[in-house]
Amino acid sequence: MQRHFTVTGFVSQRGRTALHWHRLEAWLPPGGHIEPNEDPLQAVLREVREETGLEVDVLPTSAGYGYARPPQLPVPAAMAVYDLEDGDGQLRDRHQHIDLIYFTRPLVADGPAAARDGEEAWVWVDEPALRAGAVVTDAASGRSGRVADDVRELALAAIAAERAAPARAGR
Repeated sequence: MQRHFTVTGFVSQRGRTALHWHRLEAWLPPGGHIEPNEDPLQAVLREVREETGLEVDVLPTSAGYGYARPPQLPVPAAMAVYDLEDGDGQLRDRHQHIDLIYFTRPLVADGPAAARDGEEAWVWVDEPALRAGAVVTDAASGRSGRVADDVRELALAAIAAERAAPARAGR
């Protein structure tokens, strides 16, 4: 079975997290494959920027170690393995995504209410809606559905991490 290394970047601010209706017919945060010669931090920053137009910083989920060399990358908030199918859904087309999941926040505190990636709309989903397991609807496209349990739990953790993170200067 082929395995692909991927990153996900939950973007959260002011008690909300950005999700979009993905071609997999699910509400998902931004993310994608780690490119050759790219580290996971570079990949998550690129994927979030490409998909949402937002510049973000990664929120620390654990303290780094005291040594200066070699440089340390932020530790993912979580890692998950997702089984996926390509094309016609046949067993021969199955592969896995080994996903490094990061929590991020926009560098500009008052980012757009909803960013767009081509035809895909991004919506900010608030904490009460996530806790209630409410159906999320994008008014522009009419796409609607519940947020999967793993996405919901991670989105709530990302909102909590953003709330607990030290404020940036000028914020």
